[in-house]
Amino acid sequence: MTRYVTETLRLGLVAGRTVERFAMTPTLHLLLLPLLLSVACGQGLKDKKGPLENKALDVPEQTVVPYPIYQFQVSDPDVTGFQLTGEGHADIQIAEDGWLYLAEPLDWARNSHYIIGVEALVGSDVVEGPAFVTISVLDINNHAPTFEQSAYAAMVRERTRHGVPFVRVSASDLDDPESPNARLHFSLVSQIPNRDKTPFFQIDPVTGDISITEDGERTLKARESLQYGMGESFSSANLKKKFDDYCTPTQDIPHELNPFYTCLERAESRTRGGDRQEDPDYTLIVRVEDLAGASENALSGITSVKVVVEQNLWVNPGPLTVREHLKAQYPMVIAKVGANQPNASYRLLQKERVALRFPFSITDEGEVLLNEELDREEKDMYILVVMAEDHHGNEVESPMEIQVVVEDINDNSPECGSEEIVFEIQENEPVGSEVGQLLASDRDEEGTSNAMLMYTIETVLPVNGAFSLDAVSGRILTRDMLRRRDSKQYTLMVNVSDQVFSTTCKVLIKVIDVNNELPLFEKNNYGSLSLAEDSSVGQTVLTVKASDADEPGSGSSQILFEITGNHGDTFAVETDGNGEGRLVIIKPLDFEAFPTYTLRINARNPEPLMAGLDYDSKSSASVFISVMDVDEDPEFQSSAPPSVSVPEDLPVGELLFTADAKDPEGKDISFKMEGDVNGWLVLDAATGEVKTKAKLDRETLEVLELTITAFEQGNPKKATERVYTVHLLDVNDNHPKLKESQAFICTKGPQPVVLRAVDPDSFPFSEPFTFSFPKGKKSPNWEITTVDGSSALLKMKKAPAEDKTFSIPISIIDNQGVGVTQKFEVKVCNCTALGYCYVAPGTHSFKYGMGTTVGILAGTVAFICIAFAIVVHRINKSNEEKKKKAAAGNGDSEQML
Repeated sequence: MTRYVTETLRLGLVAGRTVERFAMTPTLHLLLLPLLLSVACGQGLKDKKGPLENKALDVPEQTVVPYPIYQFQVSDPDVTGFQLTGEGHADIQIAEDGWLYLAEPLDWARNSHYIIGVEALVGSDVVEGPAFVTISVLDINNHAPTFEQSAYAAMVRERTRHGVPFVRVSASDLDDPESPNARLHFSLVSQIPNRDKTPFFQIDPVTGDISITEDGERTLKARESLQYGMGESFSSANLKKKFDDYCTPTQDIPHELNPFYTCLERAESRTRGGDRQEDPDYTLIVRVEDLAGASENALSGITSVKVVVEQNLWVNPGPLTVREHLKAQYPMVIAKVGANQPNASYRLLQKERVALRFPFSITDEGEVLLNEELDREEKDMYILVVMAEDHHGNEVESPMEIQVVVEDINDNSPECGSEEIVFEIQENEPVGSEVGQLLASDRDEEGTSNAMLMYTIETVLPVNGAFSLDAVSGRILTRDMLRRRDSKQYTLMVNVSDQVFSTTCKVLIKVIDVNNELPLFEKNNYGSLSLAEDSSVGQTVLTVKASDADEPGSGSSQILFEITGNHGDTFAVETDGNGEGRLVIIKPLDFEAFPTYTLRINARNPEPLMAGLDYDSKSSASVFISVMDVDEDPEFQSSAPPSVSVPEDLPVGELLFTADAKDPEGKDISFKMEGDVNGWLVLDAATGEVKTKAKLDRETLEVLELTITAFEQGNPKKATERVYTVHLLDVNDNHPKLKESQAFICTKGPQPVVLRAVDPDSFPFSEPFTFSFPKGKKSPNWEITTVDGSSALLKMKKAPAEDKTFSIPISIIDNQGVGVTQKFEVKVCNCTALGYCYVAPGTHSFKYGMGTTVGILAGTVAFICIAFAIVVHRINKSNEEKKKKAAAGNGDSEQML
């Protein structure tokens, strides 16, 4: 049905365009309108309707026309038609009923989008619009990709590294480059010839770069041809000369009649003189596909690449091997290199940046020369860097590294390493014990027969046959049990040889004394000693002596001392290792802890004893030490001076701390205290307890430093002092107070009064303060504004009719909500020019007469009597009056506000 409607619309529009060539009459519009209406009712067109407003629409290219795009609907019933402005009038039109349609198929390659203005008309007048319609042309894959060239020509050298591009094919596609329709994919269709089915070439599917494969790197070969040196070129004369040099004719016939020469001439003509592309080595067929080559519907194109394989003359001849100290005529050619550019010049560099000689050079023809003998022991390998350059100094080939390995010859004698090789071995070691290993060296190449050494014993002094020697490893073993009393030292002369040279090495073997003697004390009991408890640290108590019969100066005869029974590590033995030791005090003596010591001093050697021999009582000595008691000062038990922290509101009689002193001899002690300047504390002289006896006040003194003295009751001179620190912690026991309680305000130009408060407490019991009227009430005449944590402004809202003094209650509370209401007097007055309240001159400064004065004095005395009677009466009723006064005070605060 849809297809039928679309075709009907197409035929109708075609007919309409035909008639339009003559005149677009109202009758023609009426004929087209039913066709468009019938299409609008077709399937899939219901959503293509809407008000006249800006729209963005998509239309595929190459759509069969007429093709309905969108119907604009207007609310004005008098609209008689529409008109278009902008682009694409020939391709896009609009019917009288608002249907926007295609009159001609769109082509993305010609125009990818259109911007059209749509206006609604009543007659010829625009009544609505313009609405701008952006029509984007949707690309379809209707263009096949094409190569920029129908055929490509390329050249590649032998042994080019695989993966390095040598030619690139390029293609383009007229479809939208942002769409998959123009996404290209390259592939190799075939390689001609390809007899063994091995691909020598590969292509990058995205870039079109063509390179050789790993098989191509190994296999590709150029056609055989003659080589031409510097200055030579392909010519008939040069060709005949080379033919005569390398192919001596067997018959004396002219070159032109010699079939071997004519065959060579044709081959060289094709290679050197002709166009190689007419007869390429390989032809590659390359395909390009759009849609990234991932669809069966992809469009494609084909091209060919003719590849010629060139001979690569730039070939590394290494690694090279040259025997050291080679006797030859120098300079000597050891290799030859050739660049692919005939007239290239060569330069030779040394890769290693070392200050060694460089005995190589290179000729203009690329011959690498060795200029003198080489010495492997000086340098075993050289790396030569060959540069090929044109006459401007530009590189025509990549630098080539050639390794030259120096071959070893046997030209060095074995070396012992030192004039004497010394080994040590203990006496009485079992037969076959290893003495040591003689490691001689040879500067010839390691691992070759030139450096393989053999060991033999020539002589042994003073006794021959006491040792054996492994001929290959150089290990020296004992053949007899050695005794120091027989010989303290042996001298071996060892012959070390390679296949050509030999050397004699001197080996000294020292027989070390075995620890077969025990250290012995001169006496094993040093009796009893008495030491005062207050003996100084470092004091020598006793000197002990021991001896050892082993060889002097050896570890077997050296003597070290150990102590047992040394409670608290109070004593130590200092020694120089020669058998004499000093018993010294290293910690203070304490009669109460250790009144006696029974010390056992053991003499030991740092070397282990001979097997089967153990230390016994002869290697030990004892001493008994008694500590004599002395009367010591009392001692405080804690090592660090104590510090306590207590709140300042601690109740009276509360314990702060207890002085923890004792007398070492257990005698009775007493305590006294100094430093309590305010008399807040009391010390119990018997127990050392410190308690409060008065209220503490941190605002008066924050830290108390108390000196507690502990002394013996029977001997007060035996005393010890200790300083105790008491830190008072703040509590909120103060409320904020006004710094000033009076101020004045001038009637004219009144300025706010600054209220300032202070609180002796510290944070968080002080600032910030809160200033307000009592109970949070507001005043009609006064206003309080906070300035900062410790001040506020009191502002007068309305001036009084006359000078007056106001008593204003101000509530000030601290950060913890503690505070009281305080009275602040403000005098409101007329001010002088200097800003002070004005006081009229002495208008009442006249003198009274005598009678008047007596009357005033009598009245004053009467008033005093009446006031005295009132005071006595109020004292009798104090409780009742206080309650009334409190109630009256609250009422007065409210009245003042």
